[in-house]
Amino acid sequence: MCLLLGAGVVVLRLPSVAQPQPASPPSKTSDPTNPIAALRAEIDQLKGKVPDQSHAMADEGYHFANLWFAGEKKNWPLAKFYLDETRSHLNWAVRIIPVRKTRAGDLELKGILDAIDNTFLSEIANSIESKNVEKFTGAYRQTIEGCYACHKAAEKPYLRPQIPQAPPQSIINFDPDARWPE
Repeated sequence: MCLLLGAGVVVLRLPSVAQPQPASPPSKTSDPTNPIAALRAEIDQLKGKVPDQSHAMADEGYHFANLWFAGEKKNWPLAKFYLDETRSHLNWAVRIIPVRKTRAGDLELKGILDAIDNTFLSEIANSIESKNVEKFTGAYRQTIEGCYACHKAAEKPYLRPQIPQAPPQSIINFDPDARWPE
């Protein structure tokens, strides 16, 4: 901060809040020559950079909601894309937290995901492949029920999924016959 007085004018210069700040140095260990301590410090630093599971699940919700609208509009290539993204983000969420602690004990999320993927999500994939909107609708609803069963098992019954009423983003055109943009 700099304060200048002259000719009856006070000029106060403050550092810009938009200026980039230097990156904080990596965590220092008490003994930098100890490789175990250095690895622990690096792991702690990396853990601080990893998104939490709710971030991955928010992304998954975006893709799963868009899957509904793509299927509803019979845009099967787009539906396949959103199904693949849903699967990818569910796997990401499980990699972030593979085991959730509950009052009943450890909840292995990978096993639940495998069951959902091999049943409900596979049924959605089959409905997309066969371009069957009725089958798609039923499989989507069953998947939501499977998702909610996982939420309840994870002691999060307040995370109650539903059939989306509107696309989460209006940037994607769900019309398979759209001609713009070229």
